[in-house]
Amino acid sequence: MKIKPDDYRVLPGENVDLSQRPTNIEPVYDDKKAYKNMLRQQVGDLSELQRLHYASNKYALLIIFQGMDTAGKDSAIRHVMSGVNPQGCQVFSFKQPSAAELEHDFLWRTVKRLPERGQIGIFNRSYYEEVLVVRVHPELLKAQGFPNDVLAGQTIWQQRFKSITALEAHLHLNGTRVVKFFLHLSKRQQRERLLARIDEPEKNWKFSVADIKERGHWDDYMHAYEACLSATSTAASPWFVIPADDKKNARLIISQIVIDSLQSLDMHYPKVSATRRRQLLKLREQL
Repeated sequence: MKIKPDDYRVLPGENVDLSQRPTNIEPVYDDKKAYKNMLRQQVGDLSELQRLHYASNKYALLIIFQGMDTAGKDSAIRHVMSGVNPQGCQVFSFKQPSAAELEHDFLWRTVKRLPERGQIGIFNRSYYEEVLVVRVHPELLKAQGFPNDVLAGQTIWQQRFKSITALEAHLHLNGTRVVKFFLHLSKRQQRERLLARIDEPEKNWKFSVADIKERGHWDDYMHAYEACLSATSTAASPWFVIPADDKKNARLIISQIVIDSLQSLDMHYPKVSATRRRQLLKLREQL
């Protein structure tokens, strides 16, 4: 089955209804062996593109992962990026903001981690937490030190959407390409994965009581994600809704979209001048 990225893209201006977006689809692989072969090929292709990206040094690529607990963000990053040279890739995970981070605007802590040209930056969660978790738990806004007139307003989420899309438009104009993945997990499948974290001793360390607490806000999170995806998917910085009940399937789809994103860039290895080439040939004679 051919992977078509547009099947998962959120179109600009689309009114997203996640109940109409599948969490599970027909596998793009035939069996476990085929999956491993496909992923190996994709990892190889991505490794070659990353080397070209690094050498070309014209663009930066920012990949954002969002999703509910157990959606598979960590494993997707680990498997898809397994062949990438660590010198050209950095992963940042954003959890609860620190006291120092809360003294700044909501974009500050993530802007500091944006990738340089030639680099791939991966955000495991991101500034989008500020229109997701904070929207589901509005009491968190009180800890962010806003003036009372800001907190009293009814348009804070729309204002934040505008700030985010303005930032991403600015990044695009300056050579940073932003690709965003929402790992769309079913509530049933999340239950199975949470149970596995309890039943399998080697996974006990992954389990958190907070996972159960947040699961109780499932519907609120889905509404928050729908508003976020609808407001912030643009032609330049698109969201992709990835069916996440099958982790193998999700990894292959994500990997192909990253490959396509890199292939769309105008990248070339630096050309050596005729003078420099003659110098190299003379140096070769000395070896």
